[in-house]
Amino acid sequence: MKLRLFALAVFSAALAACSSTTERSSADASGLLTWRDVRGLPAATPVPQLQYGPEPRQFGELRLPPGVPGPFPVLILIPGDCETSDDDGYLRPLAESLATLGVATWMIDYRRAADDADWRDSFRDVALATDHLSSLAQEYPLNLKRVVAAGHAGGGELALWLAARKRLREGDPLYVRKPQAIHGVIGLAAITDLEAQRVVPQSACAQAVEALTGGAVAEPGRVAALSPIALLPLGVPQWFVHGAEDAQVPAGQVMHYAETARRKGDRVTLGVTSNAGHYEPVVPASATWMTLQQAVIAALHDPK
Repeated sequence: MKLRLFALAVFSAALAACSSTTERSSADASGLLTWRDVRGLPAATPVPQLQYGPEPRQFGELRLPPGVPGPFPVLILIPGDCETSDDDGYLRPLAESLATLGVATWMIDYRRAADDADWRDSFRDVALATDHLSSLAQEYPLNLKRVVAAGHAGGGELALWLAARKRLREGDPLYVRKPQAIHGVIGLAAITDLEAQRVVPQSACAQAVEALTGGAVAEPGRVAALSPIALLPLGVPQWFVHGAEDAQVPAGQVMHYAETARRKGDRVTLGVTSNAGHYEPVVPASATWMTLQQAVIAALHDPK
């Protein structure tokens, strides 16, 4: 309860601060945020990289709320791969900002098709990083009874898959015994329908889907087996933060997903913000910042 009250107090103060910041930014801005804007954000305070596996890209960065005792609920942050994989730390400013809400952020890296990895490796790595929380909890004050996965673009697809993998059976190449439970998902401009995303014109995210699913040599049924909309119902609450002007992952896609998920019994909260595009959901103090903070508080602090 103390942790929740702390988070709500910080949240209220942050709302007041970021409200004026967002208004100033909107008044001065000539358009939507770009990839260059994201890469130009002030650097976050460095933290040690913690390996969750032997491969170079199998690491994460754990940030704990400053100045308060735990144990802390955990927010897993999964970057996407729609632009390039040469700056996988682009979620660091977001991770640092969200840690002030009283949650631990576990920002992970993982292998991609650009690394000549097998298509399964991205899923294996994200799953391994998630299950590694049990080891981290032996050293850090983490509450593994409240773990939420959040991902941007293709990372959102992986976050949704994490919630569904508990249904995998022995013999599936991605099956593991007793996976870490995911108690909710937050999608940040998330890809929710792989088939629909593959045909979005001039979208780097469409190309990323091709890489993720193996392109023209995809195994029969692979896309359907991995697509979040085909995995419904997930059985966990979901929150989506999306820009109405997102040209990479059109808002209509997540709106259709949300409608389908609700029809199948899932609890879904959808926030589509006007004057926001593909990158606002991962930028602190952007037009979508209040919506994201509300989702984090609801997902990680409110009783079920």
